Amino acid sequence: MKITANKSVSAEYELYVDGENDGELELMEKATAQQPLSFIYGVGMMLPKFEENLFGLEAGASFDFTIDNVDAYGEYEDENVLDLDRSIFEVNGKLDEEMVFEGNVVPLMDSEGHRINAQIVSVNDTHVKVDLNHPLAGENLHFKGKVLEVREATEKELASLQGGCAGCGDSGCGDGGCGCGDSEDSASSCGCGGCH
Repeated sequence: MKITANKSVSAEYELYVDGENDGELELMEKATAQQPLSFIYGVGMMLPKFEENLFGLEAGASFDFTIDNVDAYGEYEDENVLDLDRSIFEVNGKLDEEMVFEGNVVPLMDSEGHRINAQIVSVNDTHVKVDLNHPLAGENLHFKGKVLEVREATEKELASLQGGCAGCGDSGCGDGGCGCGDSEDSASSCGCGGCH
């Protein structure tokens, strides 16, 4: 069975980005045969270019491709790094230090009520600097892997898509799952584009 619309796909993969040294690739995350990436093809769960490169493959087929950053998570935008008033992160006048610390990812709401993830860059007496860029913004994504299974998606699987981020299982998602690169070696962090 080939990968086409509404097929349930499981795959193992390694995601690399360009390293600091010329020509070296840095492993960002991987999905294993024991903890594969599973998704429904063609329903908007994955980056379009990721799916385009898997179209027509069958179980057992290997893949090796690169997605340029403009087709992945875009360029890194300096204007997405913001200084927010510290009081936004305080409860009863105290900073929640278990949640607000350098490097942690916290959920915020934009002006339209959409949930977005922000990585904390720094904390001082008056402000918290956050980075709203996707963790993989500005990166070219290099995927190497193998398709493990291709089957018809069940009615239940297709119905569950109405709820948003089906198939990922990670709690760090921009819309309710998929940390997308924020946890190395996590099959469910979906750097492949889940929940973009």
